[in-house]
Amino acid sequence: MRAAVSACASVPGSAGTLRGAAIPKYTRPLLIPRVMPVAGAGAGGAGLDHYEIAVRQIDQHVLPIELGLRPTTVWGYGSVHHPETFAYPSSTIEASWRRPVRVTWINDLRDPATGRFLPHLLPVDPTLHWANPPGGEQGRDRRPSFAGDSPPGPYRGPVPFVTHLHGTERVQQESDGYPEAWYLPAATDIPEGYAETGTFYDHYKRTSQLGHLWTPGAAVFEYPNDQRATTLWYHDHTLGITRLNVYAGPAGFYLLRGGPDDLPRDALPGPAPRPGDPPGARVYEIPLVIQDRSFNDDGSLFYPGTRGLSPPHDALYIPRGDVPPIWVPEFFGDVIVVNGQTWPYLEVEQRRYRFRILNGSGSRFLILKMENDLPFWQIGSDGGFLPAPVERRTLLLAPAERADVIVDFSGVRAGTEIVLLNLGPDAPFPGGTAARADPATTGQVMQLRVVPATSTDASTPPHRLTLPPITRLGDEEVVRRLSLNDVSSGLQPDAGVLRTALLGTLAPPPGSSTPRPLCWDDPITENPALGSTEIWEIYNFTVDAHPIHVHELQFQIVDRRPFDGPPRPPDAGEEGFKDTVIALPSEITRIKMKFGGPGRFVWHCHILEHEDNEMMRPYHIGPIPDDSPRR
Repeated sequence: MRAAVSACASVPGSAGTLRGAAIPKYTRPLLIPRVMPVAGAGAGGAGLDHYEIAVRQIDQHVLPIELGLRPTTVWGYGSVHHPETFAYPSSTIEASWRRPVRVTWINDLRDPATGRFLPHLLPVDPTLHWANPPGGEQGRDRRPSFAGDSPPGPYRGPVPFVTHLHGTERVQQESDGYPEAWYLPAATDIPEGYAETGTFYDHYKRTSQLGHLWTPGAAVFEYPNDQRATTLWYHDHTLGITRLNVYAGPAGFYLLRGGPDDLPRDALPGPAPRPGDPPGARVYEIPLVIQDRSFNDDGSLFYPGTRGLSPPHDALYIPRGDVPPIWVPEFFGDVIVVNGQTWPYLEVEQRRYRFRILNGSGSRFLILKMENDLPFWQIGSDGGFLPAPVERRTLLLAPAERADVIVDFSGVRAGTEIVLLNLGPDAPFPGGTAARADPATTGQVMQLRVVPATSTDASTPPHRLTLPPITRLGDEEVVRRLSLNDVSSGLQPDAGVLRTALLGTLAPPPGSSTPRPLCWDDPITENPALGSTEIWEIYNFTVDAHPIHVHELQFQIVDRRPFDGPPRPPDAGEEGFKDTVIALPSEITRIKMKFGGPGRFVWHCHILEHEDNEMMRPYHIGPIPDDSPRR
């Protein structure tokens, strides 16, 4: 029994939510994220941009004001020197090629008046293998044990946090946002005996060249920005709680520009948002983060507080059984939120626009299509520009994937209203043709209202663009065979109740196709040599597709093939560099990558509910140091 959870599912705890069908659409203009300001004049010194960015609890009108509800309480990043910048989604960090960015990341989830910690907005399952601050130094970053017969309630203590820049290359391990490098806010009331930092926070504070700058409730990370110009994004990555921390709101774009793998700015639609832009400034390059959410009748965020198993399967809950009682395998909200607002509209002039699109959902795969069949010209993906522009009528985006597209409205009559549709399912994505999302709610994303152009469009038509060349990776030295696995409860095997999803390897000998599932804290099995090139063959033994993300690098997709069938090349829009790949069920997905920097990193499924319950593994580039907290 594979039970994903929808906001409309009949499970305990889902009653009383504000139904998506009751929310008015297209009543408010799209919010365009502002540009994150640096810490101050000359911040960071010559050749370096320095930011001081905190995550805080804020109130924001995510829902239409005409509903008469109070603002929704969310979390957002912002500049500590510019309080007005705290928002959901967060401001965009603009970065330049080979100009490092240094960020002081601050966990400020505290009451501003009292300094006391703020508990989570959402139900935290303490039975997972997670950060586990109540475990103290000996029990942190482990799965706790519980006595008695009743499942424990949600954790209500201080929230651990660590930020990851998704898609960055050749970053030092100390700056990657390792899941066990979390830290609590510097609150006045941390309970006695709680661990205030994760296992690797302490280790990395000693090994980082910036460790002397780390202070309670904060860490300092640096990004070299020596990769291809591209669209990155930043979000939390704390062990076992990422799904909830991201759902609460904190995420933002990080746009890397310049260098030999970028285009002249006048070749593409622009300008993009700039620092200090006044409200309503005209921009023609717009970032779009698309997410699904659900809400309660009072306007607050809704997320399930129970797995919702019915008798007799509820006897499988921890501590009597082995199934986490609160965690859900997937969650699909019944409301689409774009740039922090439900179903907004955007006025577009009769000209070309550049949209940088991110699927920021936890579980939902998107299949985007213009209602009038207007094409997307895709020019880039996760790792920068494609070899050539690709005309596409639909865009498939798994969670965490990005698409850099141009849409030409010059031939559309002024006054036309176009709905951006989502043809993806309200359920786990099986690949191929799936049931479509509810056309009245999650099947709609936003509305585009065409108006006359106010200026001449000097950008190059997309079909005439010559994109920067891509260097193919060299021959591989190693081929690894890896597995994606569903694991059911061992107490009622015939019931098929999913307990967890795991990454793993394949059992020897080399010709074997028997998966060997592994947990987060099993010994490292992927230990590539520094500077080596490898192919990873990912065997998906589960019934659904999984977006697989590898930290520290961008890879190239080699091919996909059924377990017993011929290979096929990458899909349209996948010919460039990627950091997240869709691994379809009953198929082998092959990716090639070069390991350019030493250290400990992770690879995982980017369905955040899966990542939080063991579908993540550490890997290490180069020799593993003897003083590593874990081997």
